[in-house]
Amino acid sequence: MREKCKICLVLGWVMLFCTAVASAQMSERASFPFVQNYSKLLYQAGNQNWSIAEGKNRVMYFGNSDGLMAYDGQYWQLYRMPEKIIVRAVAADQEKDRIYAGGFGEFGYWSHNDQGKFTYHSLTKLVPRGSALKDEIWKIYVEKDRVLFQSFSAIYIYEKGKMEVVKGPSTLLFLLKAHDRYFVQVITKGLYELKGNRLEFIKGSENLGEAGVLSVLPFQKDSFLVGSAKSGLFLYNGSSISPWGSQAANTFLKTNQLNNGAVLQHGQFAYGTILNGIIILDRQGNITHRINKASGLQNNTVLSLFTDKEQNLWTGLDNGVDRIEVNSPLYFYFDKTGTFGTVYSSIVHDGKIYLGTNQGIFYSNWAANNAQSFQSLDFKIIEGSQGQVWELILVDGQLLCGHNEGTFRVQGNTIQKLSDFKGGWTIKRLASHPHLLVQGTYTGLVIYKKDPTGNWVFSHQVTGFGEPSRYVEQDNSGHFWVSHAYKGLYRLALSSDLRTVKSSKYYEKGNGLPKNNQINVFRLGSRVVFSSNVGFQVYDEISDRFSGYSELNKMLGPFAGSNRIIKAAGNKYWFINHGKVALVNLASPGALEISSSPFSMLSGRMVQQNENISRISNSIYLISIDDGFVVYNTEVSPQRNKTLPPVLVRRAQYAADGSVLLTERGSQDLSIPFSRNNISVAFSLPYYSQARPQFKYFLEGFSERWSDWGSATQKEFINLEQGDYRLLVKARIDNEAESPVTEFAFTVAPPWYATYWAGIVYLILGGILLLLCRHLYLLKLQKDKERIRLKLEKEKEEFLRQEAINNEQKLIKLRNEQLQSELAAKSRELANSALNIVSKNELLLNIKEEILQLKDQGGKKLGDDQLKKIQKVIKDGMTEDYDWNLFESSFNEAHENYFKKLKCRHLDLTPNDLKLCAYLRMNMNSKEIASLLNITLRGVEIRRYRLRRKLNLDHERNLVEFLMDV
Repeated sequence: MREKCKICLVLGWVMLFCTAVASAQMSERASFPFVQNYSKLLYQAGNQNWSIAEGKNRVMYFGNSDGLMAYDGQYWQLYRMPEKIIVRAVAADQEKDRIYAGGFGEFGYWSHNDQGKFTYHSLTKLVPRGSALKDEIWKIYVEKDRVLFQSFSAIYIYEKGKMEVVKGPSTLLFLLKAHDRYFVQVITKGLYELKGNRLEFIKGSENLGEAGVLSVLPFQKDSFLVGSAKSGLFLYNGSSISPWGSQAANTFLKTNQLNNGAVLQHGQFAYGTILNGIIILDRQGNITHRINKASGLQNNTVLSLFTDKEQNLWTGLDNGVDRIEVNSPLYFYFDKTGTFGTVYSSIVHDGKIYLGTNQGIFYSNWAANNAQSFQSLDFKIIEGSQGQVWELILVDGQLLCGHNEGTFRVQGNTIQKLSDFKGGWTIKRLASHPHLLVQGTYTGLVIYKKDPTGNWVFSHQVTGFGEPSRYVEQDNSGHFWVSHAYKGLYRLALSSDLRTVKSSKYYEKGNGLPKNNQINVFRLGSRVVFSSNVGFQVYDEISDRFSGYSELNKMLGPFAGSNRIIKAAGNKYWFINHGKVALVNLASPGALEISSSPFSMLSGRMVQQNENISRISNSIYLISIDDGFVVYNTEVSPQRNKTLPPVLVRRAQYAADGSVLLTERGSQDLSIPFSRNNISVAFSLPYYSQARPQFKYFLEGFSERWSDWGSATQKEFINLEQGDYRLLVKARIDNEAESPVTEFAFTVAPPWYATYWAGIVYLILGGILLLLCRHLYLLKLQKDKERIRLKLEKEKEEFLRQEAINNEQKLIKLRNEQLQSELAAKSRELANSALNIVSKNELLLNIKEEILQLKDQGGKKLGDDQLKKIQKVIKDGMTEDYDWNLFESSFNEAHENYFKKLKCRHLDLTPNDLKLCAYLRMNMNSKEIASLLNITLRGVEIRRYRLRRKLNLDHERNLVEFLMDV
């Protein structure tokens, strides 16, 4: 009963370890290696990551709550286990390129099949029936000829296709490997070692039966560090087990529940805890670093630790995955609580570290000989320093501070004001007067000198120049160059006593500069150079112009556009290109050594345009960042390979349909059908750092040359012709190391119409086609003959038809000519008729006049009663009705429907108006019309006038012409 209670107690503790998420924040600020976070939102899988392994091709694998998770430096991929179980353990077989995984009631391995797809193979069917797996697999270890799977109830040994089961005298905790030896705690019993296929008790380990042994690490050749959750650390030397490590380390691990451990380089050990992240110990058991949520971890519960080939420390957390660069020469000090604000300058002096921030000067004690070890820092503000600090600089052992409110000398935790001139941006020792300092301020230049006691004191302000002076340098001729980001660049000539400006000249684009502003000035060796966004410039005094410093710009590459240069030790200089940092060695004439890769993690962390790096010693630098500072030690070189690993071709799929996966590895040949000759290839570099790799590729058989370097990790190739192709890919980091070329071969199959069987079909179809063509040719000849005959007949019919049409047209022409002739005759007849009527009327009028003159025999005029009968006859003869009817009949024959058309257009025309229109249409004069109408000439004019009104004719319009046009 007691045995069962103990087992339940331990299992309860294990469940606590699995689910604990409590976090204890560090009260002190300490140094931390760089931590890169991979959150759940990034990898898109479960929160918890129980185990970690590194594959043959350096792909990292994680046992995740949702399955097996893979990361290749660019892409995250999740592979589901059967029944979607949690993967508690993973291990890599480097020789066979397999990834073993286990969880509840299941274990097996993942590998790429012949088609290049990652598939799972279960091994549980090999377990003997009497030892069926009914709990979780927590640990997996791969040896040359066998694989060990461990659960709380047994150890399963897979060897030569068979499965053997090893059980302990009680419940097992975790199987732990060190120096090719395996140790496991048997609950309530103590520590056992697995030898062959049996467990042997380690003498003297009885006290560890309840300790919860969760880590065994190699210490020396035959000794091991044993880490327990409840009792801290022990050293097992092969014969005895004794406590090990400092009291601080053991207290920390007991309080925060040690959970796992890993060996680091330089004889260090990392231990993960349930409650407070990770601590790193040296070989004496002293804490060198503490890493928890306050220093960059996503979560304080560390479920797994793993050190990869590049000495990155990977942490599987209760919520996320983190990578810690424990081998980096950069160590970070963060202000997570925002105590001192944004850091503009930092420096170590006289056993203290000083931070110049936007809130003032802060200080803390500093162990100068232990720059990268764990230090408890407690920053306090120097009273009276509140406000914006621009610069902290050490000159002749005195710490000077350029402040928004003036310039101060810092002594311990006190300050003394030297100058009231606001905005002390930069202080430089004068090359021409080494015993003087020049300072650039908001309102020009200020000079400092030493007093009789050797302290720097204010001397005077330079008069004659009051522009903001962000950067100040003195050239070899003694002139002062002053620049400000928005005010531009000035060259000053000062008097011999440095009190006044004798001459000042402003330089702009017209003087050869690329732009008028954002030109900074620095001293590089013995030469003054000027930075710009298009590269460094130099000044030629003879021509009084600027030109590009082409030799330097070409060698600097992307750092030619640096906005800041800071002197380092010896012939080295820091070049800062808007947050990107490089350390450049100018020791070799005509050549530069540029190192930027170690500083890629600083990109975006420094205060833009106010980047600051101060030298503590010849090998240690203090780099100011937004929320703290970084210690860089040049003597700590990262233990990374000088050459990059090969690029991995991770996925190939159809470009038009990304859901159809062709292969997940690029090592085997791939054939794709011609109908889907658009392929998309994704590649990555399994090199884990802050620096982003660049890739270039060349597709043999398609491309003409290598592509340019770029950050794209996927390329589509469209409309590929049939044939064999080789995709060559390589990568580089920060323009430095290049990876070997990776080759991915694939074939675009010929289209169906270009295959061998299609050729045979083509021959058969060709023969049939020849016979068919002959038959069709004969048919065509017959049809052509018939077509020609029909064509001739049709042409003959067409000819006859045209002849008939021509004849008919001739008849119509003759008929028209005859009608025209008849019309002309009618017109002449009409004219003659009208003239006859006029003549007749004139004759009758003459007769009437003569009759009136007749006399009788007596010589008297005849009376009216005697002449009435004759006058009646004459009057009847002059009546126009008869003449008009005759004229109208002839007129209608000559001018068809003339009166009808005229009447339709003008409804108010009277018969007399129509008569007048007809006479005018005949172009008769007024006298003739008066005779025909039997009226006077005046009457004709009156009628013409009335007719014009009825016809609505303009005054300018001719009446006769109008009537003739109707």
